[in-house]
Amino acid sequence: MSRFAYPASCALGAILAIHLFGLDFIWPRTGLDWRPVGDAAQHAIAQRHFLADAWQWPPLQVGTLGNVNLAFLDGIPALALPLKLFASWLPEGFHGIGIFYALAWTLQPMAAVWALRGAGVRGFWPAIGVAAMASAMPAFILRYGHAALCGHFVILVSLGLYFRLVESPRWWWIAVPWQAVALLIHPYLALMSLALLAAVPLTVLLRGERFWRAGMGAACAAAAMIGVMALFGYFGASGDGGYGQYALNLLSPIWPFRSLMLGGWVSAEVDATGHGGWEGYNWLGIGLWAALIAGVLVARRQIAPGLRAHAGLVLALLALTAIAVSFRIGMGGRIVLDLGPAPGFLEQFRASGRFFWPVGYALMIGAAVLLASRGSRGVVILCACGLLQFMDAAPMRDGLRNWARHHAPWTVEADALRPLFREASRVTFLPSWPCIAAEDDAARIRTLELLLLASETPRPVNTMYAARWRSPPRCTDAEVSASPLAPGELRVGQAQAGLSGLACRAVGDLTVCR
Repeated sequence: MSRFAYPASCALGAILAIHLFGLDFIWPRTGLDWRPVGDAAQHAIAQRHFLADAWQWPPLQVGTLGNVNLAFLDGIPALALPLKLFASWLPEGFHGIGIFYALAWTLQPMAAVWALRGAGVRGFWPAIGVAAMASAMPAFILRYGHAALCGHFVILVSLGLYFRLVESPRWWWIAVPWQAVALLIHPYLALMSLALLAAVPLTVLLRGERFWRAGMGAACAAAAMIGVMALFGYFGASGDGGYGQYALNLLSPIWPFRSLMLGGWVSAEVDATGHGGWEGYNWLGIGLWAALIAGVLVARRQIAPGLRAHAGLVLALLALTAIAVSFRIGMGGRIVLDLGPAPGFLEQFRASGRFFWPVGYALMIGAAVLLASRGSRGVVILCACGLLQFMDAAPMRDGLRNWARHHAPWTVEADALRPLFREASRVTFLPSWPCIAAEDDAARIRTLELLLLASETPRPVNTMYAARWRSPPRCTDAEVSASPLAPGELRVGQAQAGLSGLACRAVGDLTVCR
């Protein structure tokens, strides 16, 4: 039955994807009376403009969004680039964000089986136990607001490559290009992947074996990532900084927020930073904790030899944990140790708590290896723990499903605005993003909604929200408002102010000039 492990795990992931997201979400259409919200809206805008725009240089540059890089909009270049090759055959206003969600959920359990087999455990039932557990990892499920970061399969694939590479260097021909793909999914995932691949030469060295091939392979993987960053225009941009604001709390792995069985004990994420514990959320799940405890009880003599055999991986995971915790170490609601300012290069990793994700998956594979080593009894325990994990994650899946199937209505007159957007050659939104006051959340939400509606028929626009910019945009709304309309320009304001000198009309609570 071993050969059915991958098809079965694929079926599990695909069924979950369709059940949770629905086909309307996975394969989007334009002209609907509802809209995605939050980060999902930003991602959809980015891909729609990228697919409709002409090819630029660097290849990820989106000319109709002010020449911002698609990667800085979290537009998942690994999917957007192949889609762009077929853009002329895709429906107008198409984007692949829903497809990526479906891929991420389908590949998650398959990648767990890949990692488990790399660790030396074959067999159908151990694979099913791990597939169920991986599909119910809380940190995976609750990334649903951010499409690219749902790609936890990247971590599992890289973990599986680690286990294979410490035994045979022939896998580097896959690992090197895979590192580039990981970058084009999301830079955070790429750094986690690179840490796992960099553990290979360290493990080989600590085993006392010749490690030059492993060292060269890891260097090539790093060079592939850096080369793609240079070629695709990743360098030269900066974000808001704030390393440590969204760190891993020391209690997070045992803090059962949103757990079906234990969630009643806590009412919110644990946080000591004052910025909320969302990014540092890393509850491992009751099933994984049960598997770890059972593994220690039934196979404790194998733990020390296993750690020694993979010492490089242990050191890499400890380093990732240290980065996740940050220089201001929180435990519960308090900062228990402040190490002072962090090195400047770490400021790029404001959401440092994410770096604990590979640790959780390594613990999952480690627990599975220990249990599977005890024969059929251990496999039964592993499957029971996988089922327990899956059941305990039910509230998280319900939250995801409600989010994906929530059809938020347009708050603007969508049917009246669509033909105006279609007829325009360019669209100017006022206020633009840099002119919106920091406390004016309503204006930001409304601007993103208007950008989303206009992206159904992508035209050059004057503003966009991006996580990083090479040159941060300036507030120039006063100059824009005082200037005459360009030929084919449609100007849309959230207030009459600044547009009174133009031929304008009201569309709902908006002012539209052309």
